[in-house]
Parts: sequence; C-alpha cells; structure tokens
Amino acid sequence: MKIAFSATLAAMAMMAASTVALHAQELRLSHQWSDNDVRHQVAQIVADDVAAADVGLEIRIFPTQSLFKAREQYTPLSRGQLDMTVLPLSYAGGQQPAYNLTLMPGLVKNHDHAARLNESPFMEAIEEKMADDDVMVLVHGYLAGGFAGKDSCITSPDDMGGKQTRAAGRAFEQMLAGAGASIASMASSEIYNAMQTGVLDAANTSSSSFVSYRIYEQVACYTPAGEYALWFMYQPLLMNKSTFEGLSEEQQQALMDGAALAQEFYLEEAKKEDAASREVFEQAGVEIAEMTEDDFNAWRALAQDTSYKAFIEETPDGQELLDLALAVE
Repeated sequence: MKIAFSATLAAMAMMAASTVALHAQELRLSHQWSDNDVRHQVAQIVADDVAAADVGLEIRIFPTQSLFKAREQYTPLSRGQLDMTVLPLSYAGGQQPAYNLTLMPGLVKNHDHAARLNESPFMEAIEEKMADDDVMVLVHGYLAGGFAGKDSCITSPDDMGGKQTRAAGRAFEQMLAGAGASIASMASSEIYNAMQTGVLDAANTSSSSFVSYRIYEQVACYTPAGEYALWFMYQPLLMNKSTFEGLSEEQQQALMDGAALAQEFYLEEAKKEDAASREVFEQAGVEIAEMTEDDFNAWRALAQDTSYKAFIEETPDGQELLDLALAVE
C-alpha cells in the first residue's frame, strides 16, 4: 500500500509540474530593434536565463516595433498594458522632463563613468520618478556616439562654427547651435544622403548608426567615443513595477539573476561597438580624431550655458538632478 501511495504522490507531482509548464506566465517585451542588435541581445539574455530557471515564467520578445511603435512604449508600460521594454528613456521626456537628462551632452565622459552613474544617487532619483509611473529598471545601460566631419575633424566647440550639422537629440542641437553651427534635424538613416548631397557638413550620432548607415563613405574625419565622448544615451531594460511585484519570489529572483548577467554583457558590448566603429572607419581610410579632456571640458562649459540652462528652466527640480549627475566623478 505504501508503495502504491508513494507512486500516486509521484504521479500527482509530475502532473502538477506539467501543468505549471503548460501554463507558464508569459511576459511581453517590446523594442524597436532587429534581433542582431545589442539591445535585443540584452533582452534575450534575460529571457533565456528566466527560461532556464524553470520558475513558470516565459518572456516573449516582440522586436522591430512589431507590438508598439518606438516612441509609444513607455505609456503602455506604465499602465500595465506592456510588461517589459528596452527603451531610450529620453523618449519619455514628454511624460517626465527629468528623463531628458539621460541624453545630455557632456554629462557622461566614458562607459566606466556611465556605470558609476547607474549606481549613483542621480540614478536613484531618476528611478524614483519611474516608480511614480509604476516602472522599474531591470538592466541599466548606456550606448555612446561621436562626431563625423565631411571635410575636417570635430573635437572641440571651435570646430563647429559655420557648419551645417545633424545632432542626436534636442539638447545636442542646443549646444551645437551655441557653438555656431546650423542645425538640420533628421533621422540617422538620412545622414548619408545629406552628406552626399552637401546638405550636411557634420553629424553626431551613435557608434552603431555611423557603421550601419555607412557614413564612413562620405566623411574625411571621425571622432569616435573613447576615453572622452559627448554623446551617451541611457537605454535600459524596463519593467512594469506592479507586474514584477505580482510575481513569486522565485520568479523575481530569476529575473534579477538574468538582469545581472545582461547588464554585464551590455557594458562590455557597448565598449566593443565604439572600438568596432573606429576600426571600420580606419579601414575605410577615414582620419581618426581623439577628443581630449580639455575638449570635453570646453563642450561641458558650453553645455552649461545652453543645454543645461534650458533643462533647468523647463524642469521643476532640474538643478537638483543636474547637480546629482555632475557630482559623479
């Protein structure tokens, strides 16, 4: 009888496990990129690690804007209509003006500095604002960018006078205009043709966009992100906070474990993208320029009078947030 009873219990346990497997809770994760992009890979690491943990949780990824448009993900995330997203946080600057500080010239020097910002009181303040929207961070991450000049190198504000340039973000447009440039607003995908037709003399965008849009075919000089860079954009993996809190402890832990792996990968891959872009431009015969600490400080001084000033005027607690960010060495 004991053997039969034990066999019955074992069979019931197996059935229960099968039921859990068949009815695993599904989380929907949306983003705008292809499946070979580093931001998709970050999401995939979390999804794979959660699946391997076998805690009755599954993450289904919707890439290439197949679920929500690129700039329309934050609102459904905050309302619980979407569970997770990888998103440039500045896209939600209309809802939370403080987020515009995560795409601000001269705020981040390099990737290691970005990692310190992620663990700072500045980021805690940003996360408090996310919490007000029922949003939380799973994976922190910044991607960098640089400058390219059609006929000459761009390393300092003195190099921008009289140039028609494309900038990646409103704050960068404000700063470059302050350096004497004329601004032409356009998507990264339009830089190549604008350079080719003489509409642009210079451009500022991400390392990966410089390569994927073959800008090296149209320029004489490239200033990649290195020890010093101006353009850093915070692009975290976010989750609806109530959804996370509604999961079991085991499911929450599986998510956090996967996020830790993904964040380490994100930082290393971001550095590799910058190095890879430099190599591609060098192989194409493009001159490589380096931004120095003096150059960086000159840009930051200009940003103080342009981009930072505008941010403070437009954001109720802007000065306090800016001071927190600038306090991170």
